Formats: sequence, structure tokens, C-alpha cells
Amino acid sequence: MTEHTQTVLRALLGQGADGERRSAILNKGLYGLELSKTTDLPNGTLFPLLERLRQAGWVERKWEEDPTAAEREGRPRRRFFRLTDKGAEAAPLALAAATATGLAAGRSAGRPGLAGGAHA
Repeated sequence: MTEHTQTVLRALLGQGADGERRSAILNKGLYGLELSKTTDLPNGTLFPLLERLRQAGWVERKWEEDPTAAEREGRPRRRFFRLTDKGAEAAPLALAAATATGLAAGRSAGRPGLAGGAHA
């Protein structure tokens, strides 16, 4: 699992957020720009990654519930991304395994590619 994938999964799990914010992230998800800012990933990296997670059944996406909110606020419509039940169950296990694998390979977490791993 790439470092970028780990970063996105941590954001979608609400890791690092306070209790109320974490609950909101798990229930509603994060919209694209918010997720990009949270992960510090450019759109060209973030959205293909989200699509792969969606195809794997780990992430779902949906448009914001109030279709007139964007117009009222003078902004583009927001698409939210959140973990599915499958993703919410699998992501913490996958993150733990990725961390253990990275440490066992002699590399520190947060430094992808040093063990010659493929990037997803």
C-alpha cells in the first residue's frame, strides 16, 4: 500500500481529528477540496486513488444533499467521499499491516518506495 493511499485512508477514518469532527467525517465524509487540503495531495493523485478505492468497495461517493447550497454560496457543487462499511472495517487493518511491513523492511513510515515497493 502506498503512502498516499495510507494518507487518504487515515483522513477518511478521521485520524487526528477531535471526537465530534471524527464522527462527522465517518458519517458524512469529506468533499474533494477538503480531502485534498487534509492530505496535501494534488487532485491528479487524489482522485485516481479515490476511484481505485471506490472500485475496491472501500469508498463511496455522493453529491451533497442540498443541490441549491452551491448556488447560494457561489461555489461548485461538492462531492463527498466516505468509507463504506467494508472500507471502515478493512482500512485500520490494512494501515496496521502497511506500517508493520514498512518497519520490517527497514524503512520508516512516511517514506514510500525505499524498499522497492510498487506504487498503487
